[in-house]
Amino acid sequence: MSRQPAPATMDAEALAPLCKLDRHDDLSLQDQIRRAVVGAINSGILPAGTRLPSSRKLADSLGVSRNTTLIAYQKLIADGHLESRQRSGVFVASAGHPVSDLGMQVISPRRSTTAAAAIRQIDLAGQRGREFSFPPDWQSFRYPFLEGCYDRSLFPIVEWREASRLALAAQEVATWSIGSGEADDPYLVDEIRSKLLPRRGIAARPDEILITAGEQQALHLAMSVLASSGTVVGMEEPGLPEMRTLIEQRGSRRVSLPVDDDGLIVDESLSECDVVHVTPSRQRPTAVTLSRARREALLAQASRDDFVIIEDDFECELNYLVDPLPALKGMDETNRVVYVASLSKVLEPGVGLGFMVAPPEFIAAARHLRSIASGRPSPNNQRAAAFFLSLGHYDAMLRRLSAVFEERLIALRDALNHYRPLSIAVAPVRGGTTLWIRADSELSTRQLIRQAQSRGVLIEPVEDYYTSGAAPTNVFRLGVTSLPAKRIRDGIAALSDAMLATTGPEGEQERHLQVLADEDMQARLSGLTLHYRTVYGEPCTIRLNPDGTMQGRAGSAGEDFDQGRWWTEDGKWFRQWERWAFGETLSFYVAIDDHQIFWLDSDRIVRDTAVIIEPSDE
Repeated sequence: MSRQPAPATMDAEALAPLCKLDRHDDLSLQDQIRRAVVGAINSGILPAGTRLPSSRKLADSLGVSRNTTLIAYQKLIADGHLESRQRSGVFVASAGHPVSDLGMQVISPRRSTTAAAAIRQIDLAGQRGREFSFPPDWQSFRYPFLEGCYDRSLFPIVEWREASRLALAAQEVATWSIGSGEADDPYLVDEIRSKLLPRRGIAARPDEILITAGEQQALHLAMSVLASSGTVVGMEEPGLPEMRTLIEQRGSRRVSLPVDDDGLIVDESLSECDVVHVTPSRQRPTAVTLSRARREALLAQASRDDFVIIEDDFECELNYLVDPLPALKGMDETNRVVYVASLSKVLEPGVGLGFMVAPPEFIAAARHLRSIASGRPSPNNQRAAAFFLSLGHYDAMLRRLSAVFEERLIALRDALNHYRPLSIAVAPVRGGTTLWIRADSELSTRQLIRQAQSRGVLIEPVEDYYTSGAAPTNVFRLGVTSLPAKRIRDGIAALSDAMLATTGPEGEQERHLQVLADEDMQARLSGLTLHYRTVYGEPCTIRLNPDGTMQGRAGSAGEDFDQGRWWTEDGKWFRQWERWAFGETLSFYVAIDDHQIFWLDSDRIVRDTAVIIEPSDE
């Protein structure tokens, strides 16, 4: 009778390096040990029948208590990965070893010349989408002005855990796990139609709502229903590269529709379209809002010229600077708008839920396509989201996000207006999380990105949002989703230095300006009124009183008021506001040319300018 070979043994010194315990990890030490052992089993490092070191020996090697390794072993045994043999020890269970160790032959498919040729003929250029991607280590940069990268503190971990726990209660699992076919969770549908849609002025029946795996899937389904070869699709320029790819994949013809500071320009170029994709709440990428007049004109033209509108309601919840405008879908009286949105962008990356609102026939077609492609989104996630909404967590989260992003966006605007890097203009926004920055024509964004990164600043170029070759070279985006308010000012100061380094210190304007002496400043500036615009487009008026006080009003109605003092000393002009410019004392050289005043820094670089209104002109 032949003897059975002795089982292989993994000693503690060999197993310990595989565990790589991290005491700062969110996982407990027991769970880290479990994860390491399961990984070693699945990769074949621990074949079936391997004897593991005792819990005491492993604990000594790892520098942890014996209870830690004992609990880890017990859980692995309970899960069937390990087995305990009386008076023999702990072994890798037979059921736990990988398929590659079962003696099964791995069969490689025969090479197909036809298939290989087909793969080579795929037009990867049409599938490319975005060329720019955030650096994988973006969190290591001190000033990441990136939209869409969220700091972890914004996710409502405790509230989502509660909603998930409720969704996994036995009676809830019994409800959502036996749902029929492709039907969405009726509780989530009801929460959306009763809580989210009324805020956008939308009334919808349950059969007019479809849950999707995020906003992007909703856009894909909408295009799959509406567009085909020969369809003419209009999209904003600049606009989403993902939408451009969807149009190309459908074989449709694309029409670029220009955007200005009031959003999509509504004109006769729309008349040739069958479908129009628009982002009215927060235009992507410029962040401007489609005005009410343009919304009404767009709906009227859609009815007249018989085209369908896909309304991509991006960041509709973050209108905190002014009152929000109603959604196009809420204003639509002819059922021509397909409404697409998602739960908050902070939730979407992890939860992956969006929704679509359209006529019942459209929803039925989209549901059928969804069933073919991917099936309905996770019923468990749908029920958790329903609880998240019904318990008020969603509203609480939005209030918190609005406060956080409002603070950050205003901090960004104030910092830009304070440092005024070169000559820049900011597209007007009503809220949201991004600013669209237009700089001097001589600025190269590509060079600026390199200069900024060397200072720890990340900004987003805009080439991906334009048709090939049509992007301006002096425009970039700044976002605040990933950057705390307390670091924004220093980040803009660093960006300002990068812009100056990119364009060089000298310019024609600086060379011919003659700075004023103290006595000339006192005589020329006393009693003047100065008019200029902030970098974000609002008018501002400053009154320099002869007694050294000054008053300022900003905003379309002069609603933002501040006061301060000014004086001259050692050939420089000093100013200090109570609130504006962070309440700090700043000094400049001053030059006057015709009816313009110029403030220059210590390097004689123009940092600000205003139009002079003489006392006799007022």
